[in-house]
Amino acid sequence: MDGRDARRRTFAAGGARASRAAAYELTDETPVYVISVAAQLSGLHPQTLRQYDRLGLVSPDRTAGRGRRYSARDIELLREVQRLSQDEGINLAGIKRIIELENQVTALQSRVAELSAAVEGAAAAMRQREAQVHASYRRDLVPYEDVRQSSALVVWRPTPRQ
Repeated sequence: MDGRDARRRTFAAGGARASRAAAYELTDETPVYVISVAAQLSGLHPQTLRQYDRLGLVSPDRTAGRGRRYSARDIELLREVQRLSQDEGINLAGIKRIIELENQVTALQSRVAELSAAVEGAAAAMRQREAQVHASYRRDLVPYEDVRQSSALVVWRPTPRQ
């Protein structure tokens, strides 16, 4: 549930060297940093990054040879784990739970946005259908005035039959 499924990667058809260079789109989710570079960028020791990976705090992508590749988002997360651990005094189990809850909140916010868009679409369709129904009304009918709104008294006298 770390959002890696939502990564945007674009692969072009063909195998030419030029197409490979243009085929891969770099985003915050693109795994490009080896562990030594990620350790320098995050200010942590490489062994700490391995430990965080084993604990499931920050799980980088793997290459075919099982080497770790960190993305810019992974490095941000490493810095956040370090901040929570050092500055806030939260243990690693607590940090893992915080990360899980933040991921859950993000997923739920996305779902709420999706459902809100669906509700808006349904409401627009309903308004359109309502307008079609109103447009189909017969124009030769006279509106009925409700007697309950009137203060007039009506007396009915049947005519005698002969």
